[in-house]
Amino acid sequence: MRAILMYHSIDTSGSTVSCHPDAFDRHVRWLSSGRVEVTSIEGLLALPSSVDAVAITFDDGFVNFRDIAAPRLLANGLTSTVFVVSEQAGRTNAWDRREPDIPQQPLLDWPALARLREQGVMLGSHSRTHANLTTLSRARIEEELCGSVEIIERETGARPATFAYPYGRVNAQAAAVAERVFRYACTTEFRLLDAGARLARLPRLDAFYFQEPGLLESWGTRRFETFIRRRHRQRRL
Repeated sequence: MRAILMYHSIDTSGSTVSCHPDAFDRHVRWLSSGRVEVTSIEGLLALPSSVDAVAITFDDGFVNFRDIAAPRLLANGLTSTVFVVSEQAGRTNAWDRREPDIPQQPLLDWPALARLREQGVMLGSHSRTHANLTTLSRARIEEELCGSVEIIERETGARPATFAYPYGRVNAQAAAVAERVFRYACTTEFRLLDAGARLARLPRLDAFYFQEPGLLESWGTRRFETFIRRRHRQRRL
């Protein structure tokens, strides 16, 4: 059983993009227990479906990734990928200002992102401005994706091979551009990673829904699989 885990912010606000620090600590203890193999997205895709393995991803690049998540992950030898909104680095998640439950928080600047990369954190793209790509023309999508690659490479020396669609929104046009520009692209579709997964539409499990003690730890059980199926149906609705 393989899956990509998706986090955003590690904080106590209870927002829909937040994971409580206590829940995150429980996740890290389980992830480092040896119950599952933790690897990169590329490594995960190279493993057979029968292997219990996960890749850990963080969208947006909040400062609390550096302050809370990264020290715990790195101390336990756990690989992770941060998807960066290139034009917002060092600013805030202002794109969420219309969502009252999501607090505006600072985002990592380029020196901090470069240091994290040196420590072993992988950097991916989350577009230039966090725009909903399904509302844009082909030319604008190209600008969002190609522009983000250029900025990230210029600022950190690393050319990103992975991408996460802002808001998880993707259509055929956005997927076609992402497939050309990146090796892998992640959605927010709540599913396990199966053998037929499309590289430009990889599903992820949102960690927001695994904050109940023991739920992530029930990996591989009937309870876990039932939860995944039910949550997948609910998110599609």
